[in-house]
Amino acid sequence: MSDIKEAVRAKYGRIARDVQAQTPSSCCSTTSCDPVTTNLYDDNERADLPEAAVKASLGCGNPTALVALHPGEVVLDLGSGGGIDVLLSARRVGPTGKAYGLDMTDEMLSLARRNAADAGATNVEFLKGELEAIPLPENSVDVIISNCVINLAADKNRVLAEARRVLKPGGRFAVSDIVVRGEVPEEIRRNVELWIGCVAGAMEENEYAEKLAAAGFADIEILPTRLYRFQDMRAYFPDADERLASAIDGRFMSAFVRARKPAV
Repeated sequence: MSDIKEAVRAKYGRIARDVQAQTPSSCCSTTSCDPVTTNLYDDNERADLPEAAVKASLGCGNPTALVALHPGEVVLDLGSGGGIDVLLSARRVGPTGKAYGLDMTDEMLSLARRNAADAGATNVEFLKGELEAIPLPENSVDVIISNCVINLAADKNRVLAEARRVLKPGGRFAVSDIVVRGEVPEEIRRNVELWIGCVAGAMEENEYAEKLAAAGFADIEILPTRLYRFQDMRAYFPDADERLASAIDGRFMSAFVRARKPAV
């Protein structure tokens, strides 16, 4: 598990440095990554955001567009990166609310804090820590969001248990993530996960729901937002035969994963 964490830390540290140096950076080719990372935020959402926050956005969805946030609420973004979803959340919860971002990478935290200052956001705070040990007290957060990060975690059971711990009774879990639909041969799954996010770890959708239930969540939903077709990744598998193409096509998706901590 430590190897996975260090791989993730190194990858996102490099990306943050490249963004701050205004150097193009990607773990995949531009063509290959486009179906995952493009067109996630509309022009109104990007308006008035620092350019560096937009450039450092490496998610697979837009959790802030898929969950209702209300003035005065406390939001926590797991794996907040350059801070785009924290800043969008801060707008919605307003000055009486607060948006936290949690990240384990020093370079991303530095970039996010600079972006918050450039945006003039005063109701945000970025915390250093790991998803498996959230540095907030129990029952302190109204909404947890995350953007294509939980799939990278080495100990997903612990991450989900921590998410439930810090949520208030009735609190909402609303994340975008990469999810596998059905059985996929291991060697194929590993290659596709590399194409999607450079570090493997996506859960099968039924497994995801089971882990949420085991962690104590209720009202669990997994809603596909983008299905990845074989043609999206054809360049990554130039020698693919019909069997390989059918094993990949439509089996990987970006999904909105929603659940609730029981009120009692």
